[in-house]
Amino acid sequence: MCFRSSMGFPCAVPPHILRALAERGTAKQRASALNTMSIDSTFRAMRAAAVLHPPAKGLGAGDAVKQRTVYTAGNATNLPGTVVRTEGTGPSGDKAIDEAYDGLGATYDLFWDVYTRNSIDDEGLALDGTVHFGRDYVNAFWDGRQMVFGDGDGELFNRFTVSLDVIGHELTHGVTQDEAQLLYLNQSGALNESLSDVFGSLVKQYFRKEDAATADWLIGAGLFMPSVQGVALRSMKAPGTAYDDPVLGKDPQPAHMSQYVHTMADNGGVHINSGIPNKAFHLTAAAIGGFAWEKAGRIWYETLRDSKLRPMSGFLRFARLTVQNAAKLHGSGSAEEGIVRDAWKQVGVNV
Repeated sequence: MCFRSSMGFPCAVPPHILRALAERGTAKQRASALNTMSIDSTFRAMRAAAVLHPPAKGLGAGDAVKQRTVYTAGNATNLPGTVVRTEGTGPSGDKAIDEAYDGLGATYDLFWDVYTRNSIDDEGLALDGTVHFGRDYVNAFWDGRQMVFGDGDGELFNRFTVSLDVIGHELTHGVTQDEAQLLYLNQSGALNESLSDVFGSLVKQYFRKEDAATADWLIGAGLFMPSVQGVALRSMKAPGTAYDDPVLGKDPQPAHMSQYVHTMADNGGVHINSGIPNKAFHLTAAAIGGFAWEKAGRIWYETLRDSKLRPMSGFLRFARLTVQNAAKLHGSGSAEEGIVRDAWKQVGVNV
């Protein structure tokens, strides 16, 4: 199975942040941003031309066995690089290597333990990751068959393996492509990004055993260096508040349909307007209470797998399906169904 046809090129750092860095950063920061955008553009072209190879098949749907391999690119850009840690081996002592290994495992654990999903493709797909990619590369991405992590620039961005939810976010793009093939454009693209934020956050919450009330609901916490005025790339609890920095700009995410951003940039604002469905999920999880991966996460997961979800589905169709799946799981007229419906209403999507 190959995850590429409708995916665009999802990366951890939104393009509006890279553009701001290229326009307002120091000479070194501008060079880092431009180099990152150049590499991202190359991978985008490769995906469009179907140059990237399909990932290897896993063991099969019935065999729930983690298969992790971590490589290092040695600050070059050749993939996958040199093997530095394989499944079952001990820590290497290199933070990036060990964080990548642990993050791949934590993502596998959430999907298997909670949703009985055997890896990204539900067929035991091996999970590969390459660390130390490029020099001053300020991004991380799922390229259709593996994870790739930059080391950051050491000034504004930390190494990208430091954020567990970013690892979960990027791997979830593979799950979404396998299940729903949501087109990476406009509202369907924003849903694609939001689903990655939802399950990226749930990976972190499940690993930490945090309930909805104590979770931080931040995506990319730890990525910013101390010099940045911000806490993360995005906030699911309070979209638009994650950062406000002289160089990176202000978090542009809306939390309500009345603030929806119409733009030709960023595939129609996929990293921006994802704040609206993100907020709906947080409202749902907070109102239900307890561990978010149990009820709210299950409703969203079953909606992701719903045959009625189409590649170009927008917020309204997705919202309706979440309400329907809440009713299927918890009963028509249940508290959970009402909570989901109300959550969407609060962000301006009336079901």
